[in-house]
Amino acid sequence: MEYKDVLDIVKTGEGYTIELKKSFNDSIGKEICAFANSSGGKIILGVDDKTGEVHGYRLSNQDRSRIQDIARNMNPSFNVQIGQVGDLAVVYVPEGKDKPYTVNGHFYLRFGANSQQLNRNEIRDLFQKENLISFERQTPDFNEKDFSAEKFNGFKAEAKLEKNLSKKHILENLNFFTDDRLNNCGVLFFSRNIKKYLPNAVVSCFLYSDKEHTDIIDSKEYAEDFLSNLNNAYNYLISKLNTSIIFDGGLKRKERLELPGEALREAIINAMIHRDYFYPATIQIHISKDRLEITNPGQLLFPKKELGKRSAHRNPVLVDIAHRLGLAEKAGSGIKRIRKMISENKTGITFEAESFFTITFYRVHANVYTNVYAKSQNKHKINENVDENVYTNVDAKTTQIRRKWIIDFLEKNKKITTAAICEKFKISKVSVSRDIRKLIEDDKIVRKGGGNNVWYEIK
Repeated sequence: MEYKDVLDIVKTGEGYTIELKKSFNDSIGKEICAFANSSGGKIILGVDDKTGEVHGYRLSNQDRSRIQDIARNMNPSFNVQIGQVGDLAVVYVPEGKDKPYTVNGHFYLRFGANSQQLNRNEIRDLFQKENLISFERQTPDFNEKDFSAEKFNGFKAEAKLEKNLSKKHILENLNFFTDDRLNNCGVLFFSRNIKKYLPNAVVSCFLYSDKEHTDIIDSKEYAEDFLSNLNNAYNYLISKLNTSIIFDGGLKRKERLELPGEALREAIINAMIHRDYFYPATIQIHISKDRLEITNPGQLLFPKKELGKRSAHRNPVLVDIAHRLGLAEKAGSGIKRIRKMISENKTGITFEAESFFTITFYRVHANVYTNVYAKSQNKHKINENVDENVYTNVDAKTTQIRRKWIIDFLEKNKKITTAAICEKFKISKVSVSRDIRKLIEDDKIVRKGGGNNVWYEIK
């Protein structure tokens, strides 16, 4: 490996298969053990892991001997390769062939950019349930023509990766490649046609007129890349919920979704990164008058009573990518945040964990019509149980004017973003998402880009 290649890895930053250390110390044992139990990785010595600043580190013969001794004394015994590349030292750790491994009697596994200690039962259960097979690292018979440069460039910008990093470098070091071929994780993010390769990796949304989920009045299936599916599903969801207009003692007003949007988005992300992709079923979102359910295939990898207290990752590469994109915070905190937001919103939530994992959100005011249910209504409906200053549904005439302005703007300027519409009308993203959704459904505009790098054009 050339020095430039090592510096490019440093620029990529710590992650699921990359560990940066300022110097050699005994903690390197747990990193070697964690990589061996996971998908392998590289430990680079001579770099500040917090700032990414290169200080340099030269291994002595004694250092090399100690590292090899640590690996050989693991149970079972293990081997690593050690190299000095310029002023940086690199320890190459292959994926172990005889998992699980221990070092000094402890088990470690890689979670995102961290190596975490597990007890023997935890790691045994994890490997038994996963059968040592990684969905993410399997390689389908992928046609390079189906690789979307647009989606890749959008991801690169979203992840804030340096512009001079090559496509191959990013795909290899962020684990989108297995043996120089695009793997399933890469397909999830960069395929033009995800259903061609992973037909179950879509998100299906259903809207019902009844509480029993028997009368479907609207449905959508999203089969784009990972980030587009996330954003489209979220926008569909919030477009079907109630929005209240609240006046806070003055002339200013603000819009409030009946359920916390951040909690809903967190739940969709949770379903997409933790689902069992081997199971032949899609992620499903069900919306009825009294509740909203987000369901994904896959059992918990630990007892339900520990939900929100600990984490075990079925898809560690996806978790790592989600962290890099800012979609998820530290391991195991998602459920805690959802519970906290729902508690503050004074609504209800339940979790079911059998062969499918389901989060059910109970709606704030189930007797208030949503925009869809209220299509036949010609006037606003005020919920008797809500303060008289809270109104549902924005004035229809104002909505029509806003949507016409969007079309007129696009005819002159070719493209527009959600932020530009929010700024023009001083409204929330919730209202804009509803407008965008309607215009797309009417075949008047199309969505372009991916992740947060999204814009709209005339169809």
